[in-house]
Amino acid sequence: MNSKSYIEIEDHYGAHNYKPLDVVVTKGYGVWLEDVEGKKYMDFLAAYSAVNQGHCHPRLVNVLVKQAKRLTLTSRAFRNDQWPLLAKDLSELTGYEMVLPMNSGAEAVETALKAARKWGYQVKGVKKDKAEIIACEGNFHGRTISIVTFSSEDQYKNGFGPLTPGFKMIPYGNIESLEKAITKNTVAFLVEPIQGEGGVVIPPNGYLKKAKTICERNNVLLIADEIQSGLGRTGKMFAADHEQVKPDIVTIGKALSGGMYPVSAVLAAREIMDVFKPGDHGSTYGGNPLGCAVAREALKVIVDEKLCDRAAELGDYLMEQLQKIKSPHVDFYRGKGLWIGIVLKAEAGGARRFCEALMKKGVLAKETHWNIIRLAPPLVITKKEIDWALKRIEEVLMME
Repeated sequence: MNSKSYIEIEDHYGAHNYKPLDVVVTKGYGVWLEDVEGKKYMDFLAAYSAVNQGHCHPRLVNVLVKQAKRLTLTSRAFRNDQWPLLAKDLSELTGYEMVLPMNSGAEAVETALKAARKWGYQVKGVKKDKAEIIACEGNFHGRTISIVTFSSEDQYKNGFGPLTPGFKMIPYGNIESLEKAITKNTVAFLVEPIQGEGGVVIPPNGYLKKAKTICERNNVLLIADEIQSGLGRTGKMFAADHEQVKPDIVTIGKALSGGMYPVSAVLAAREIMDVFKPGDHGSTYGGNPLGCAVAREALKVIVDEKLCDRAAELGDYLMEQLQKIKSPHVDFYRGKGLWIGIVLKAEAGGARRFCEALMKKGVLAKETHWNIIRLAPPLVITKKEIDWALKRIEEVLMME
């Protein structure tokens, strides 16, 4: 079948909760994708940072196949020989004492919220059902009802009420607002070190460090959502590392499995994780041996191939070259590592048409917040491949 046939079938049988670019991908390797007609594209989205290690990394494929032949799922009713080793690997790599495995990023965030609330009641001493969690405007933490409750996007909430109480919203990057919002019932501050869906929005220098100080002073947990920003994307293992900040809780996912399998996790100190007792929380697939085996290898690839260093070096190069493009449509560029937002002027007509034009030239990127083109290639990209993409990006940004 051709692309048109696949699109017609999807549009007929699939729920219309996405508006993807009309490219039907059938093969991926490294930074490259191939559609059903055989046309090649360079991936500049990396599945929202899930394939930092590149598409179908041979090491991950080998581990996936090997483990799939041995054991895929036990549920947490029994133990398996992969989950303990992933927990140990993550703890030793990140410096956190305990790990709780889940599947999707939203599940990891929900887990962190539950941990913070229960910690608030059992450790901090907040009265029953009075716990408050502060989040930031412009955030994206997932799609569950509780999470969309504290989204500032009306579309994410419209039609899904009643929503979940216990959340406050403050402006992102405004440290004074955080200080004012904290009360005796505040148990946590949930923040993205860099807002990805918001358009690769970077807070003022020192924001996270000041937020950590304020949280410590008020006995409030700092929760960092590193699901998109973590595991090398910004040039450090975690985006919070740029300010030498260690949050109390960190959520990770996406690149944790290199795009091979849904795996997410919550990292925290023992004091926080110990609020969970058997039966409090769980997941049939969380901690499954197949996902854990792949995640262990995905972490090794990040370290062995120095993907954090690559993201830092090549991200600087990509930004330098982009800033040389004097497009009449671009307001400014922003980003860190291999995570860059091209912010377009209001009169540019939105980012979608630019992404569609890029697709025709063989570069796949995606718009966010109507006027922003997000660039986030797999971290295995080379300078030569970046140059190939830059030529096409410049052509599109200079079009009428």
